This record gives sequence, structure tokens and C-alpha cells, in this order.
Amino acid sequence: MSTARETRIPVDRWRNLGIIAHVDAGKTTLTERLLYKTGTIHRTGEVHDGATTTDHMELERERGITIGAAAVRANWTPEGGQPHRLTLIDTPGHIDFAIEVERSLRVLDGAVTVFSGVAGVQPQSETVWHQARRHGVPLMAFVNKMDRPGADFDAVVAQMRDKLGANPWVVARPVIEGEHITGLVDLVAERTWLFDEAGQPSTHAWTDAERAAHAEARAELVAAVADRDEALAELWLAEQPVDAVALAAALRRGTLAGIGSPVLPGSAFRNVGIEPLLDALVAYLPSPLDRPAVVAHTDDGDTAVAPDAGAPLAALVFKVVNQAHGPLAFVRLYAGRLSVGDAVWRSGTDRVQRVGRLAVVRAEDTEAVESAEAGDIVAIAGWKDVATGETLSDAHRRVRLETIQAQPAVLSWRLSPERSADLLKLGNGLARLAQEDPSFRVGTDPDTGETLVWGMGELHLEVMVERLRREWGVQVRTGSPRVAYQETPASASGAVEGKLAKQTGGSGQFARVVLSVTPNGGEANTFEDRTTGGVIPKAFQAAVEKGAASALLEGPRGYPVVGASVVVLDGQAHAVDSNEAAFHRAAQIAVRSALETTGTVLLEPVMRVSVSAPGPAVGDVLGDLQRRGGQIVNLVDRQERTEIEADVPLAQLDGYSTALRSLSQGRASATVAFHAYRPATQEPSRRSA
Repeated sequence: MSTARETRIPVDRWRNLGIIAHVDAGKTTLTERLLYKTGTIHRTGEVHDGATTTDHMELERERGITIGAAAVRANWTPEGGQPHRLTLIDTPGHIDFAIEVERSLRVLDGAVTVFSGVAGVQPQSETVWHQARRHGVPLMAFVNKMDRPGADFDAVVAQMRDKLGANPWVVARPVIEGEHITGLVDLVAERTWLFDEAGQPSTHAWTDAERAAHAEARAELVAAVADRDEALAELWLAEQPVDAVALAAALRRGTLAGIGSPVLPGSAFRNVGIEPLLDALVAYLPSPLDRPAVVAHTDDGDTAVAPDAGAPLAALVFKVVNQAHGPLAFVRLYAGRLSVGDAVWRSGTDRVQRVGRLAVVRAEDTEAVESAEAGDIVAIAGWKDVATGETLSDAHRRVRLETIQAQPAVLSWRLSPERSADLLKLGNGLARLAQEDPSFRVGTDPDTGETLVWGMGELHLEVMVERLRREWGVQVRTGSPRVAYQETPASASGAVEGKLAKQTGGSGQFARVVLSVTPNGGEANTFEDRTTGGVIPKAFQAAVEKGAASALLEGPRGYPVVGASVVVLDGQAHAVDSNEAAFHRAAQIAVRSALETTGTVLLEPVMRVSVSAPGPAVGDVLGDLQRRGGQIVNLVDRQERTEIEADVPLAQLDGYSTALRSLSQGRASATVAFHAYRPATQEPSRRSA
């Protein structure tokens, strides 16, 4: 670990941003070029060679995909401007690793969405775009692979409007010679960028002929932005000239407000358009100071946490990585300062702990720093029990930030070590993997005692098993996949009593809880106490809620219960024989009785399957999806290939990739993403995870 030394750059010139996209849109290649152009690395590596900076895990390099989000810091100075500090996070595109995108977007200030100029807006493009919008993250777009045959910049922009409901602002258009992109027309600064074979840029101001040729495109951009910006609208309506400064300022205001998204074309592989993109992201994306305050919870209620280095500390652990020398906890500071030697309160352990080492990270390398402040993304080294979603705060002013939510796991495998001597290593490895990834869960089959692991799909579980082999030296056997079913109440139960009365002399156990269970139509369970008059003493109310929650962990069919509203209506306590354990048990009895009364509906995970198939194979692909219980939701003919989207029960997708290759002679490709839980079409043949 070396020590970082860099010129101090003010916070208003920091940019914390993510690179997000569908798998194979070119995110990692783009990140590599951004790092090269900023001077952070001195030679570029390629994904197909397994030599990129952010895909530093051996598995990532072998498979040619990003598995874990990787952070790296760089500096960029626009021509004639001030230096800016960039913290870039390259995120996975595969849906199985969606938690990496989710927790990155939770802490980033802006994002660049990468679209393939050939494939356009793909299914995972939609997912990450809407994830970013849900977090209120300002977005830009980079239309990549404009060097490929069939690339169509205007078609991608149109798909952004139609598929994403986006408001794309085209700030640069491609210069195409033959079938290749050779430059960009900058509609804001009224100049042209040209790139030679080595990707070296040159610029020139528009000639009169170029200005005339691009006048309509620039006028469209000005009109689109003016439609959402009062200051620019005044210039536009008064028919006054709109210079680059006024237009750029309006674009920045609109981007920060989430009204529109600047769009640029390029080819990361050929180094075309990288410098204009760097200029654009420092011009249009926010600094930490531009972002709204976040909400934190305290014992006295909610409070707003603004990005102020002078305020009490409020920071979020958004990622944990286990390295050879110990765990690294990635932290985003929302307020205050954090220094080596500070004692901070941790929400996950409810204790105060000292910060031993701080670092900034460049993929797999770290550089030690002494302190960080609001807006920083740094790593704390050495905390062995740290967990994703923990809040770090001032020991005397404790706050809790919203934690990071993972999607429910949908698939389970049985695991066992090939050698019984490796059982301890298997347990340690699984614990570390679960610490890193909240969407990966470990448990035990109550019937057989076997170890079960839950994940987001086959690729997710394959990667975890392979990491066990490589990083922990454990050879494991895997059992057949099992679907993660859920239950939900079929109807309202009415008032149901749960009573515990063991009073045979001496210290007894007494508690009575009356409650109802009702389906709420959602994914979460809710709890409400409507008792009055202290029939359930305040000291036991938390035990009632915990008892109800524990009963919902396994319904009558043996699966977790979701979408249940539990309302406590009445209760009774004994002055001597009542205690927390008694009320916990009484609540369990009541909830289980209520679920037996209502019955439950079995829910199964339904996956959105997106297939790109050649024309001759479309009929067979559609027939196979329908035989698997799939519902076709979209069918788009793209000349030589057809894009198919279908919702298919996960239980029916066993062996799908092999079947698809057979049906299409290996020419079709598919992505599978969790879509929703729906009532099961048939009972599982045996109990699944």
C-alpha cells in the first residue's frame, strides 16, 4: 500500500460516476480508454485479452465479463479549463450481478450509460437506466461501437425515447467516412473533432460551410433544451444568439435536474470520442455539492444530511471485498470527515470502532490516505466483521442511513465439500462470499442438514463456486438447482388468538396475543400494533413483532411468507408470569394459526427471457418458450434477426441455454433476468429452497 500524493482539487470539481450498461456494450473497454486518456494508466488492455484494469479478478479475465464493480480514481483537465477529479466505477452488465449496480448507484453522483450502436437499447440497458432513475442519479449516454457495420446512432437515440421514456439531448453527432466513425461534430461548442488511426484527436472551429450544414441539428438541440429551461428559452424566444456557454449551462442544469440526458457517439475500441466524453462528463454531471441531501434516521426522527465537511460524520459502507491482506470496506462519505485513528459508531454492530487504515483504490491497487471528507469514496482496511449497508457516524451523534436492498435470490444449489476435511474451509469461504455479496445467501436444509446457497441465477452461483475453488482451495460438489418459492396469504384471517399459559407453580409463562393476517399485494411484510390501554405492555411489544416476523419465515407450505400485513388487535399479560419469550411465542402461534386459516398462495419466480434469434430459428424458439409456460411479451423483427422477450417460470428453464443452442445451431443468444414473483402454475414436485 503506497501513499497517495495529489494536488488538492476542490470538491465542486469532483465527479463520482458509474459506467453502466447491458452486458457486452463495451463498459469495461470504455473505462480502460478513459483511464488511459487521463494518464492514470500508460497502456490499454483489452477485455478479450484479459488485461483490463478494472476486470482484475482472474475469473473476470477468463470469462471476459465484469463480475464485481471496480473503483478507480483519475484526473482530467478540459482544454482551457480547471483540473477535475474523477472516481469511476465500472459495473457488471449481467443481471446476475445486479447488486453491484444497485449499490454503486446508491453512492454515485452521476452515471454514463453505454449503448451499443448496433444492438441499441437492450433489456439490461433498460434495467440499469431505471435503477439509476429510481436513485435520482443524473445520466448521460455514450453510443459505443459506432465503428461496427450496422451501427445507427439516430436509431439508438430513438430507442432511448421509445423504450426508456428518456429525453435524449444529442450534444454531438458522428462523422462517418465509409462505414467507420472518424470524428464527432460538437453541437454545443460549434467545432469538429477528428481522430487519426491511433485515436489521437484534433479539433477545429466550424467553417461557414460546416455551420450551415449543422445549423438544423444545433437548432434542434437548443429548442429541446430551451423547452425545459427558462433562461435559455428567453434567449431562444428573443431570437438572440445562443453561445456555447449559455447552452452548456442550460444542459448542465437540465442534466442535474434529471430533465434530460446528453448523448454522444464514439468507439471506445478505436479511441474515438473519449476526450469529448471526458469534457462532457465534467461539464454536465454533478459534483457531490450538487446532489440533494440524503435522509438519515435518528432516535429523535429523520434528519437531512447535506454534503458538508464541517458537519458530523455520516457515511455508508456500500461494498466489502476480501483481499489477501484482509477485507476492504468501501465507504461513501455524505457529511463530515473521516481520519485514521478516528473512533466511529457502526450501525451494524452498534459499537464504536477505530479506523486503522484508509485508502483510495485503483481497481486491485490501494494508496494510503490519512483522511477523507464529504463527497469522498474511500476504503477502510482491516474491519473483519463489516457488512454492506452499515452506517458510520459520529460516536456522539449517531445516525442511520438507508441501507442497501438486494433483490430476492431465485435459485438455490446444494453444496458439499469433496473432502470432509474441507468442511471448515467451505464454511469460512461461504461466510466471506456472503459478506461481500448481499444477494448471495447461505443456509441449511432443515430436512437433510445439507448446505444450501441462494443466488440470482446459474452464472451467479457458478462464479461463487469457482471462487470457493480458487480463493479458498475447496473442491465442492453441487446438487440439482432448486427454485426459491414464496408464499402469500390467500385471504384475510380475521381475529386469531395465540396463547401461551404454563402456570404450574413458581415462575410461569403467560402471554395472549390476538391478531389478524391480511394479504397486502406487495412484496414486503408489514406490522401494526392497534392495541390500546396497555393490554400488551410496552416492554413486550417488540417481542410480539419479532415473534410474528419469525413465524413468517416459513409458511404452511414450507416457504417464506411475503406480502402479509400483521395487525395486533388485543392481548393480555400477567403481572408475574409474562415475559418477552412468552409474547414472542404467543405471536408465533397466532400468526401460524392465522396462515392455516387463510391458506397461502404459492409464488414462483418468473424470469424475463430476452432472445436474439436468426430468422429461420424463430418458430422453434417461440415454440420452445411456450412449451415452458412462457408468455411472449415482445417480438421485434430486425431484418436478419428477431428480438423475442418472454416471461417464463424459472422452474421451467432448466437446461434452456443448451436447448437454445440446439434449436438455433448455436446462432441464438439469450439473457435471463428476474422479473417478478407470480402465482405458481403448478406445485413443485418436491420441496425447493
